[in-house]
Amino acid sequence: MAKNVREMLNDFVGGLGRLGETNGEIVGSFMGLLGAAYEPKALDVKAKELISVGISCYNRCEYCIVYHSYKAFEAGATKEEILEAAMVSVAFGGGPSMAYSVTLLNDCINEFQNDFK
Repeated sequence: MAKNVREMLNDFVGGLGRLGETNGEIVGSFMGLLGAAYEPKALDVKAKELISVGISCYNRCEYCIVYHSYKAFEAGATKEEILEAAMVSVAFGGGPSMAYSVTLLNDCINEFQNDFK
């Protein structure tokens, strides 16, 4: 059964906001780390988001898969680039990485691919 990945994305982003109301220093530090890591330097944001998709599939983090597949599309990645990044994770993560790639990541692609055309 397909998951509602848009709801998952909203739950994650909204959850960060709500947690920040009571744990602002920690959430702010986390967001600062993300901001620094995704600052375009030798790699642009699209490349960093594709790396993040692969790592997310490898780690089997559902919210990370949802968030970074969305952000990859937002950064200009194509469906084919996102899937290729995920297939690199399969080389390291085997069956579990493949399982998340063909299910949750596929749901994300189907849901988000038309948002940034």
